[in-house]
Amino acid sequence: MTKSKQDLRSEATRRLLVTAARTLFGERGYAGVGTEEIVRAAGVTRGALYHQFRDKADLFAAVAEQVEAEIVNRVAEGAAGAADPVEELRTGMRLFLDACADPEVERIILLDAPAVLGWEGWRDLAGRYGLGLVQIALQAAIEAGAIIPQPVVPLAHVLMGALDECALYVARAEDPDTAREECIAILDRILRSITPGA
Repeated sequence: MTKSKQDLRSEATRRLLVTAARTLFGERGYAGVGTEEIVRAAGVTRGALYHQFRDKADLFAAVAEQVEAEIVNRVAEGAAGAADPVEELRTGMRLFLDACADPEVERIILLDAPAVLGWEGWRDLAGRYGLGLVQIALQAAIEAGAIIPQPVVPLAHVLMGALDECALYVARAEDPDTAREECIAILDRILRSITPGA
């Protein structure tokens, strides 16, 4: 189906708003940015903002969704070439923590998203993206005999919980590089504990 000129203009306006808001939210945080500044940076009217989004929080949700999707794509692509299923999980966990170290990602996903989206909204966002990726990787590892057979869904939740908490810990640490390496070592021990012969 061919899109109308109006549909294309609407999509372009939405992209402009999300791009402008992402930059501003990433630099100064959700609370530090007003809607007037966003529309000015996007080069659109205030009416255009409210035509596309209910409010600033709705716009933030679109930004957070975009950032979360990019994280998952980055992790999936980076871990795809791993030598074995456990190494794929290990690489994916490291890439996730590396992505969360980006100041824009840290501010939007780790610091602002839980407050703006609410705890359930933030968990739902992570669940729609990261949880599925972790489940697929775990299932492949179990089928390959690289991880002890066990229920995949609760195991994925446990690993995602550990990853999210590690990312939050690193974001608040005085020495983020050391905190990230400590967390990676702990996550690696968790992985080794579920591999046969560990």
